[in-house]
Amino acid sequence: MGAIKYMGGFETVAHIVRDLDQSFGITVPIAIHLDHGDYTAAKAAIKAGFTSVMFDGSHLPLAENLEKTREIVALAHEQNISVEAEVGSIGGEEDGIIGTGEIAPIDDAVAMIQTEIDFIAAGIGNIHGRYPKDWQGLNLAHLKDLTTTLDSMTHSQVPFVLHGGSGVPDDQIKAAISMGVAKVNVNTEAQLAFHQALRDFILTDQDLIGKNYDPRKLLAPGVTAVETSLAERLAVFGASSH
Repeated sequence: MGAIKYMGGFETVAHIVRDLDQSFGITVPIAIHLDHGDYTAAKAAIKAGFTSVMFDGSHLPLAENLEKTREIVALAHEQNISVEAEVGSIGGEEDGIIGTGEIAPIDDAVAMIQTEIDFIAAGIGNIHGRYPKDWQGLNLAHLKDLTTTLDSMTHSQVPFVLHGGSGVPDDQIKAAISMGVAKVNVNTEAQLAFHQALRDFILTDQDLIGKNYDPRKLLAPGVTAVETSLAERLAVFGASSH
């Protein structure tokens, strides 16, 4: 929601993404996805033509979370828009929604699946932002219990989403993917890469050369660093052959 406000609103974002996709002739399928949206934001994204929304009601009482998720699912599915929802809040802070890194109760996950969502984000000890030194790692045993339980249900083939993917060891990421995680969210890792590249550029006085004060040139090393960082992540996730 913070990025959308920064970029000028839901309709602006939808137009920017679609127009760039068309102008550059992108051949890789894309989604215009709202991450960690509240009830109002999810409805606004649906209205603006996003192709995917995450309604994050994990900070609400479970009954209210489920009720609002059902409403969002009904609105979204009318327009062939996919819905992601969350149980067991993810630790850290994301656009004002604060979670403590809970382990999602299996019964709560089952109830959420029954709302007919398309993706589920379930807390397994993961957090947003930098992981502290004393972090205990992903609770892969709990993820296994979740997937085993949900796989035994009718119409249970709902992919898992791992939030807070930045800084999780590669072996844990790969193990989680092998257990049913189909989408891994990374952001902090890219931001840190951008920051370090920009800092190096300025501290070595390269910004003082020629017209490197031009924002397009000043920020270019950061953009390249983000591209490199995400290419490495895609390789780890098994989403790239490069």
